Amino acid sequence: MAPPLLHLTPHRFLLTRRPGPTRLHHHLRLNLKPLSSSSPSPPLHGPSLRRGRAPPDNPDPFARAFDLAALRVPAAACAPLERRLRGHLLNWPRVRNVARLPNDQGLLALDLSLPSPPPRHPAGEEPAGPTPAATAVARREKLAREFNARGFLRFPNLARLSRPSPAARKRKERKGDGSGEEATRERVGDKAYVVEVVGEGTDDDDEWKGLVGEEGFGRGVWRMGPTRLLLLDESYAESSVDELPEAVKDVLEHETQQDGSSAYELIRCQLTLFYNYWPMNEVLEALLPEGVIIPTGFETVGHIAHLNLRDEHLPYKKLIAQVVLDKNKPKIQTVVNKMDAIQNDYRTMQLEVLAGNDSLCTTVIESGLRFQVDLGTVYWNSRLATERQRLVNDIFRNSDVVCDMFSGVGPLAITAAKKVKYVYANDLNPTAVEYLRRNTVLNKLERKIEVFNMDARRFISAIYSSQLVHPVTQIVMNLPNDAAEFLDVFRGILQNNQSRLHCGMPVIHVYGFSKADDPEHDFHERINAALGENVDSVEMHRVRLVAPGKWMICASFTLPESVAIAQPKYIGG
Repeated sequence: MAPPLLHLTPHRFLLTRRPGPTRLHHHLRLNLKPLSSSSPSPPLHGPSLRRGRAPPDNPDPFARAFDLAALRVPAAACAPLERRLRGHLLNWPRVRNVARLPNDQGLLALDLSLPSPPPRHPAGEEPAGPTPAATAVARREKLAREFNARGFLRFPNLARLSRPSPAARKRKERKGDGSGEEATRERVGDKAYVVEVVGEGTDDDDEWKGLVGEEGFGRGVWRMGPTRLLLLDESYAESSVDELPEAVKDVLEHETQQDGSSAYELIRCQLTLFYNYWPMNEVLEALLPEGVIIPTGFETVGHIAHLNLRDEHLPYKKLIAQVVLDKNKPKIQTVVNKMDAIQNDYRTMQLEVLAGNDSLCTTVIESGLRFQVDLGTVYWNSRLATERQRLVNDIFRNSDVVCDMFSGVGPLAITAAKKVKYVYANDLNPTAVEYLRRNTVLNKLERKIEVFNMDARRFISAIYSSQLVHPVTQIVMNLPNDAAEFLDVFRGILQNNQSRLHCGMPVIHVYGFSKADDPEHDFHERINAALGENVDSVEMHRVRLVAPGKWMICASFTLPESVAIAQPKYIGG
């Protein structure tokens, strides 16, 4: 037998998806683009800002309402039904297909209960008076007497029967603060979506009386306990009971026969999605003018989101930054934009804070290690984390001695120190060197790393002229703009080294950019020109595409001995 379709009083319940205030439409004036009549209609399945309808008198300009159908079922039967009806339930991102009414405890929510039998008394004894209602303290003490003698180990939990937790007290206080429509809207403002049961009826008490019956318990007896809503696929929004698929009706008929009563109701719902629900790209698509490319990516450095906005985005940079901040809290607390290309020897960037707090000091966790970074004074690139892991995991060996000529704050040097024998790390920027020292101590690797603050040519000359250093086996030159120009320092590097006969040739990993049609060939020619000799065996690896037609290349080769003992072009000072 199919369940009846009941007309119920609208109930309202909220589902929290992401906490935190929604500040975008508080700080910025929004002008959402109207949908043109000629624009193609979006697909049926899945929510979209271009679908649904804007609820009247809603302060959120991003609110969209959708009509749905739902099954009201007993809470105990919800999980089995959800499994059996899978494929017929709502399958929208970040929307649960099981919903719950607040304070829905069946008749308990209305302070109603089934008639209880009178208490039994020993024969010949009459009760002295009316039996007092058991208080929470009395129930707790009774439980303590019953269970403590048996070694009841969770006795502290009994205190919850009479003493609410601090969190529960705070929730109760918040519910008591404010009243009316303003308080309701304030609570709704932090939610991702709201579900309303649509129907007509009188007050809740009268409706429950109609279900329960004036003189006993009728067809609504199953609602003595809590209920749940199973949100059906949106294609069933206008369907009646008879129009449901046969698979759904068979499941409901089987479940109804199990308990002998019609325990399921098909009801109408309205699902309203708010600003907190919509992803960043949909919000920006609604806010930015037609034809403007939607920025979808950014680099994350600790709590900082680093944007590289185009010129067309600059008039809307504050708007874009606020959306990025709203959609990535609490991980992102600051949004910055690079104002100009890197044009100084220290590789620092000119950054403009667009949203959030002004602090550019953050802590980055990479490969299980912690790095303190100040983006205003040092260089950091999270997109090279995969390349760093490639070197450490696939190239470096446990016996290697690594020389990092442009180490920055130490992402490669410190990661390599976890594996290799020893690391020499150098950078020209004194602030970066200070952070490098902090990070070596922070990760407890100060005994395996020696830090230098020198020009890269002087640093290499000092390493190879000293008799107190470990023989270097791997050299990393990660300065893509200029690294190839520093290769001339290796020509004749062993001229003044007394132990050159016992010194193996290091493997050099040099990075560079190329816009050529054949970037590997172009970079190989530049390496040969810098060394003054042709290097036959060079392994090329494309790291990433940094711009249209511009590749970042890593060239790895063993320094030829003929280059190391040749007449130097450059004499280190």
